[in-house]
Amino acid sequence: MKAQRVIPRALANQDVEDAIDYYLAQQAEQAALGFIDDLQAAYAHIARHPASGLSRYTHELDLPGLLYWPLSRYPYLVFYARHDDHIDVWRALHAMRDIPASLTESPAH
Repeated sequence: MKAQRVIPRALANQDVEDAIDYYLAQQAEQAALGFIDDLQAAYAHIARHPASGLSRYTHELDLPGLLYWPLSRYPYLVFYARHDDHIDVWRALHAMRDIPASLTESPAH
């Protein structure tokens, strides 16, 4: 199977920037680089195997089709939905956050 295109939403990109900023503020440049590597590996995995994501929050929040994939070395979860031609990445959230609240909050614009 050909890998699908992974397209992060603006909120997902902001989540990633916030995580990197946090690591850099902690003087943890290697952690920031490792986070980026781990995130890229997660994106590559879901691009090749989109059905492998976990569906816990699909039922809990009544968001049909929402899946997540955990990063392997960092406590973050990548939330996404599968489409015929791409993967729609909704958020990249720290696992200790209030996930239901974070997924249902409206973006501030």
